[in-house]
Amino acid sequence: MAGWVAKRFWKEAAVAEEPGGFAVLLDGRGVRTPAKRPLILPTRALAEAVASEWQAQEGQVRPETMPVTRSANSALDKVAPQFDEVTEMLAAYGGTDLLCYRATAPEALVARQAQAWDPVLAWAAGRFEAPLETTAGVMHQAQPETSLTRLADHVRGFSPFQVAGFHDLVAISGSLILGLGVTEGHLLPEEAWELSRLDETWQIEQWGADEEAAEIEAFRRTAFLQAARFYALCG
Repeated sequence: MAGWVAKRFWKEAAVAEEPGGFAVLLDGRGVRTPAKRPLILPTRALAEAVASEWQAQEGQVRPETMPVTRSANSALDKVAPQFDEVTEMLAAYGGTDLLCYRATAPEALVARQAQAWDPVLAWAAGRFEAPLETTAGVMHQAQPETSLTRLADHVRGFSPFQVAGFHDLVAISGSLILGLGVTEGHLLPEEAWELSRLDETWQIEQWGADEEAAEIEAFRRTAFLQAARFYALCG
């Protein structure tokens, strides 16, 4: 967020409808992205969330406390200019989806993965007509090209703002299918997060939690849930 003002200079952050969407105004002046693009949001709910973050700033502006604003900036400055490349990268997760790679042992973990992940893959197979194959171990499992194409077509149907939120759902979880489950309303964000951490949860149950690892997990969980919220605000 280089280029942002260091200290608060405005009294009121408000939302105004403009051609093409909704603007966030600081004392009547429109906010711009770090790349100097007008920050025009696709929904009033998203604009109000951004305005709320600006209004909450006191003294020095702290970008780390403004996740909705940061994602909106990313949508305009990073996703929109290279939309095809970003959506292609996200769709590629379908070829190596977390849910498709299963443990070889112990049997209890193998069973837990099947019980938790198989229904999600079955849902995706029906919803997108895109069945994916599972495998035991880490050797690459080729997926049906028709399935990958249908999943990619769906991802390309997102708006740049939706992609900005969807990116973190997929990248953090390691699963295109879990990300789609959240965006389709098939999975609650917290539920999808727990499914993505099934192996880690198993390890903690066996060996206990590591404090440093727990802190990293908490940070990633917050980012995942924020991404889900951002996507929902995009309407």
